[in-house]
Amino acid sequence: MGEGCFRFASSLAGTNEQTEVKSIMNILVINAGSSSLKYQLIDMTTEAVLAKGLCEKIGIGGNITHKTQDGYKDEHAVDFPTHAEAFEEVVRLLTTGDHAVIKDASAIGAIGHRVVQGGTKFSASALVSEDMIAAAEEFSDLAPLHNPACIAGIRACQKVFPKDIPQVAVFDTAFHQTMPEKAYIYPVPYEYYEKYSVRKYGFHGTSHRYVSARLAQLMGKPIEELKIVTCHLGNGSSIAAVDHGKSVDTTMGLTPLDGVIMGTRCGSIDPSVATYIAEKEGMTIAELNNMMNKKSGVLGVSGVSSDNRDVSAAAASGNHRAQLALDIQKYEIKKYVAAFAAAMGGVDAVLFTGGIGENDQNVRLGVCSDMEFMGIKIDPELNAKFSGQEHEISTPDSKVKVWIVPTNEELMIARDTLEIVSK
Repeated sequence: MGEGCFRFASSLAGTNEQTEVKSIMNILVINAGSSSLKYQLIDMTTEAVLAKGLCEKIGIGGNITHKTQDGYKDEHAVDFPTHAEAFEEVVRLLTTGDHAVIKDASAIGAIGHRVVQGGTKFSASALVSEDMIAAAEEFSDLAPLHNPACIAGIRACQKVFPKDIPQVAVFDTAFHQTMPEKAYIYPVPYEYYEKYSVRKYGFHGTSHRYVSARLAQLMGKPIEELKIVTCHLGNGSSIAAVDHGKSVDTTMGLTPLDGVIMGTRCGSIDPSVATYIAEKEGMTIAELNNMMNKKSGVLGVSGVSSDNRDVSAAAASGNHRAQLALDIQKYEIKKYVAAFAAAMGGVDAVLFTGGIGENDQNVRLGVCSDMEFMGIKIDPELNAKFSGQEHEISTPDSKVKVWIVPTNEELMIARDTLEIVSK
């Protein structure tokens, strides 16, 4: 999830009145991992982030970093046997001491959870219930590292927070449920789709939905009139074709391994590459899966790092493999931009988001260079000047507009949560 930004509301910041006015909806956004959880408390009257933080090493010790809107930061070790103890510490930091942002847990109006895999059952966010949890558990095989952790986070919240606080699940896959069959069905025997739900699901949907809607606002046009290629580029990267506000294709597939080269993931390769290497090296399926997910991508090619900043520094010093990794990255993204324009029958805008997309001007320049044939003309000076900021970076005569749009998945989750609990 993106870091998000603090936005200050001086009339509300840290006042007791804020916690007592029932019309103010404070949404707690949760992104739970197997041994971690990120959180943000957002006041939805202003969409200001009151506090945010990260709990780490759950089950193997414990550490928390907590920040508030007034600039206060607290980092300390604390024992987290389970997610429940982590949430108890979060509540303590939110509600006690000189830097408390709410009076008590009852000042939280609702809790929104990021859930990675919603399968075919969820095309939109949903109120948490036992039926919803059971449905999410059905798809745990498709996201074994993520869904069980997400469900553990929900269960821990149910244990720690008052039962009258509603909870909402926001699914990474939901936005991509509008893809047509021709985009999501794999050309393997159809029985595997029927028996095991093997198909393309796509991920980063909350981010693609947020940035495409935000771009439409920035361009002053209804999203229903736009064809947008959204490039969410980070350690995990995915590209989506958003046609009139709906996802019609995306690069990630059954799992987040598919698509463009990523920090440690190989992205799309000839499947026989995997079986050939496994046979030569005597790898098990688990070892092969680990190699493709954790030892490949930019790290595997460069031999330097999975971080674009480190690899760029190595390339600048003459490291050929580092430069090759960066060249592959830009080349693959460029191909998907053109492919998705073809899939939509045209494109009005290309946007970059995510840690790399927002901050790496060289990646953006490399992707958009030599694309005049399809109406893309990037302005190198704007591209450099506004790196990391919300801004158009194409030339005035570019038929296809190019933008940087920082993502805010937490805010999107909070908005969905507020909408559902307000019904």
